[in-house]
Amino acid sequence: MTRNQSAPPPGTAAPDPDHAAAIDVAHLVKIYKTARAVDDVSFQIARGSITGLLGGNGAGKTTTIAMIMGLVLPTSGRVRVLGYAMPEQSEDVLGRMNFESPYVDMPMRLTVRQNLTVFGKLYAVPELRERIAQLAEDLDLNEFLDRPNGKLSAGQKTRVALAKALINRPDLLLLDEPTASLDPDTADWVRQRLETYRQQHGATILLASHNMLEVERLCDRVIIMKRGRIEDDDSPDNIMQRYNRATLEEVFLDVARGRVQDGALQATPLHGDAS
Repeated sequence: MTRNQSAPPPGTAAPDPDHAAAIDVAHLVKIYKTARAVDDVSFQIARGSITGLLGGNGAGKTTTIAMIMGLVLPTSGRVRVLGYAMPEQSEDVLGRMNFESPYVDMPMRLTVRQNLTVFGKLYAVPELRERIAQLAEDLDLNEFLDRPNGKLSAGQKTRVALAKALINRPDLLLLDEPTASLDPDTADWVRQRLETYRQQHGATILLASHNMLEVERLCDRVIIMKRGRIEDDDSPDNIMQRYNRATLEEVFLDVARGRVQDGALQATPLHGDAS
């Protein structure tokens, strides 16, 4: 065992980081008082893939991501990230992960450069000044690199958030609605950068989103959640074919409105119905 690897906790198998799935979730449960936010969820995500995590409000997406990150302790079940148990062995893997959400603001009074410097130091990024310069060039930040974060437009803040998410060159990127409230041009720009990063670095991306077109475009696989459980799990094309729908948005509405029974659609038509 190398010096920077912590010993596995009692009853936990030693990690095999070279051969493990990027994310391995088994029988995950999270109960808040009497509410089951996540209810017996299991899945594995292959390295180098982009997976969409779909579901309406309260489906359990955000809680699942929080448990993968080690921020929320599961009531039962287990999570492994890049072969390491979370949160028990989080110190061995947190530096290889990152997270981005438009709902989490960086300090408003700090400039973009200062914010990226703080996060870069938290991740112990080597040659940090050069890394920030590289991100500023790649993500077109130079124009406002020394402007306070609170004085940026929504699109500029999104670019900065993406730079923060990529500062440590993560092997695993967890995204929660990364293009929410963005105009189509900026959203397309973000998607292109994410796909380019995945291709160049072999990174794994887990994407929680309500933007069905975005998921269709980016994702190799879709996991649909409802009321804390997994309703379906397959490629976008296979899911749309199985539900006999032309778009993931139509599938999403079928699941949300309860028109699915045992993997097959009920007879209720999608358009012109009373729901």
